Order: sequence, then structure tokens, then C-alpha cells
Amino acid sequence: MASTTWNLDTAHSEVTFKVKHLVISTVSGKFKNFSSTLSTEGDDFTTAKIAFEIETASLDTGMDMRNDHLRGDDFFNAEAFPKITFVATAIRPSATSEHEIEGNLTIRDVTKPVTFKADFGGITKDPYGQVKAGFEVEGKIKRSEFGLSWNALTEAGGAVVSDEVKIQANVQYIKQ
Repeated sequence: MASTTWNLDTAHSEVTFKVKHLVISTVSGKFKNFSSTLSTEGDDFTTAKIAFEIETASLDTGMDMRNDHLRGDDFFNAEAFPKITFVATAIRPSATSEHEIEGNLTIRDVTKPVTFKADFGGITKDPYGQVKAGFEVEGKIKRSEFGLSWNALTEAGGAVVSDEVKIQANVQYIKQ
């Protein structure tokens, strides 16, 4: 079967994260600049080869001071480690539209295996004749495992920033 290339539609895609702050609320953020390559055998996404790259300096939480702190050495150190990468190693299909994507996530030159859940939204043709496929991907990581270990304690002894980070990507790809 012929290989099919799918290009990321960045205008209709996003990568976001959420982390507990002071144990009582959640801070959300996103990465503005990212890219991905995806190839499949025909339109069979269970055969997909997927790679994702995120520019750490494009992080945005809506607050400049927090963005600067997260881009600095306490967290991502965007100057020394400008990219976050994910390369899929296996896709585990299920009887439903939700699959598991296993792969290697690299942050700050630390690579760890992770598993994300991917909900396949389907394939459709847009009004301009482009064939598109959509996915909602989510997972959790422990930031300390990737060298993002800064923290402080509240007066009550709770962590200022949780170790667990929820990651979500809503992505569309355009068939080439």
C-alpha cells in the first residue's frame, strides 16, 4: 500500500497544558509554535509514523512574568533547550475511536517513554476540497522526570506547582 503524507494544519491545531497551582487552582498555557510530520499506509492511522516538535520559547500562559520564569532555567531553559520533541513508537488501536500512542518525549534533553490517549475524530473534506483528519490527544507527565524540578512550598506545606502536568493537543492534518 502506498504511503500517505499528512501535513499539520497549524491554523486548526493547538498544544496546551494544565498544572495545579497552590493545590487549589489550575494554570493553563499553550505553545504557539509547533510542527508535526505524519505518514500512514493509505488512510490507516494505526500504521502512522508521527513526530512532533514544539518551540519552548513560544510558551504562553497569558502572563509575561510567569512566561519568562517558565522559559528560564528553573523550567524549560528555552535558550539552551529550544525544542520539545515527541516521536511515536507504537499505536495501540481500540474498538472505539480512542487509541493509545506510545512514544519518546524529550524535554531538556531528557527522553522518557510516554503514552497518550488519542481520540480519532475522523476524516472529512473541507469546503476547499482538502481532505483532513482530526485528533484530540491527551496525557499526563511528571515534570520532575524531565528536569523541570523547580518548586517551592506554601506555608501549609503544599507544592506551589504540581509535579503532574496535563498535556492536550487538538490537531488537524491535511492529506497531501
